[in-house]
Amino acid sequence: MWIVFALLAALSAGISVTLTKSGLKKVDPVLAFAIQSVFIIVITWSTVWFQKKAGGLGEIDKKTWMFLIGAGIATCLSSLFQFSALKLGNASVVAPLVQLSMVFSIIFAIVFLKEALNWKIVLGAGLMISGAILISMKS
Repeated sequence: MWIVFALLAALSAGISVTLTKSGLKKVDPVLAFAIQSVFIIVITWSTVWFQKKAGGLGEIDKKTWMFLIGAGIATCLSSLFQFSALKLGNASVVAPLVQLSMVFSIIFAIVFLKEALNWKIVLGAGLMISGAILISMKS
């Protein structure tokens, strides 16, 4: 089931980039992100309440809170940088460069989460880097 969710996340991200680029034509990127963030908060908390998951808030320990807060800050910064890049550049070039986050995720997973490194991961990361460079090169 995780593959389905991962592919749906990729599809949603692709749609998001396209809609965001369209919405940034006459709007400052920081303002655009703030507007989208309101909807993110409303939809996410509505889902939490609908699924009756709010009770889990009290069970979250201090260390987990710190990780989640750090991830929230990093997500916010990532989105702000992406919105600024989309305002200035073509979505077809910006999106692949932003998706180099996958390569950073692999590196961080190996270093901090002690996940295993094998030839498939190395080859895949190399292909991602090569693809992003190729796409971003001017014709």
